Amino acid sequence: MGFSKLNAIVGQSGGPTSAINATLRGVIEGASKKFNKLYGMRNGISGLLENRITDLTYLYNEDELLYSLSLTPASALGSCRFKLPSDLSSPVYREIFDILYKNDIGVFFYIGGNDSMDTVDKLSKYAKLNSLDVIIIGVPKTIDNDLILTDHCPGYGSCAKYVATTVYEVARDIASYKLPSVTFVEVMGRESGWIGCASALSKCYFGVGADLVYLPEAGFSSGRVLGDLENMLKQKNDILVSISEGVSFDTAVGEEDAFGHKALSGIGKTLELLVKREIGCKVRSIELNLPQRCAAHLVSKTDIEESVLIGKRAVMLACAENSGKMAAFVRAQGEYSVSVDMVDASLVANAIKCVPRDYINKEGNFITDKCVEYISPLIKGEMDIKYEMGLPRHFEMPDGNGGMACIK
Repeated sequence: MGFSKLNAIVGQSGGPTSAINATLRGVIEGASKKFNKLYGMRNGISGLLENRITDLTYLYNEDELLYSLSLTPASALGSCRFKLPSDLSSPVYREIFDILYKNDIGVFFYIGGNDSMDTVDKLSKYAKLNSLDVIIIGVPKTIDNDLILTDHCPGYGSCAKYVATTVYEVARDIASYKLPSVTFVEVMGRESGWIGCASALSKCYFGVGADLVYLPEAGFSSGRVLGDLENMLKQKNDILVSISEGVSFDTAVGEEDAFGHKALSGIGKTLELLVKREIGCKVRSIELNLPQRCAAHLVSKTDIEESVLIGKRAVMLACAENSGKMAAFVRAQGEYSVSVDMVDASLVANAIKCVPRDYINKEGNFITDKCVEYISPLIKGEMDIKYEMGLPRHFEMPDGNGGMACIK
């Protein structure tokens, strides 16, 4: 089977972010200078196997549409959680490469997190095992910021900005009353506490925000929470607590996904009921949920610009005949700046980068200055968001193959 480098294909996988389409924009802009055609998988590998692909070539050099795409939340191409078999002799691999061959596609880009890098790794190994001349490149994204071997992940900066802002605003609200109260804000992040770290920023900057921050990396017990709250209520009336969904309470509910991840939720409500019973003060819980990853009205300019950059650089990696690699950020020493390097997707697949212990205070209930220094550059800057009828204008990917995109 022979492959041509004239055409490429790109897909998005896993949980969406408010910057994942900026990375797609970067791939499109990079591809416009290198490939005759760029195709998009609708709903990732799942859509590819159903031959649901769309021609993205019409977006080449469409600056207005691409700008709108980069500021549109969620996955414009659609997403999936599809785990490829560990057995590389499975017929599903032949199906995938047959579709690539029929469409004269020799370069494959997959934008996603650690589970998506598992897909990149397996496809590249299958291609090498079968002497197939096809390049497989991973492009990172995840609000969880838990991919190893990259300084940070596209999507995290905007999520961190939204969480930091929301917690700051909640803190202002609950300070309006003098009654003793406790408010829990539950944030996403699974087994890592990077998003929870961001919830502490306004407290560090302005003295208003989360008073206590509990992360999976610091250990956790209900006794510690109650003790911390009782001590703090002696000092102030309105206590705001940030709690990561992945702390070690058994609050996982629902079925596992294809990669064995359980749905996580409910730790905030669990603690609300505990405090109501044990302390008896006014208490509420807030679960930020999906807005953390789709609040495109509050994206970080740094995050969007870097997401576009890493998409473009991923194309350069592919054109240099690299395969089985993931594009990764490298932070410079001194004044903040990043470059893009490549790492083996096999090392990133299914691994988790946790918050370093020296980013967390010794009591395990707040972050350190070192953590603030790490996050601060990632939330900087605001984008010029276009509005219509009072609402942000969004890009709409057309159905079917080809056709013109529109802005809604």
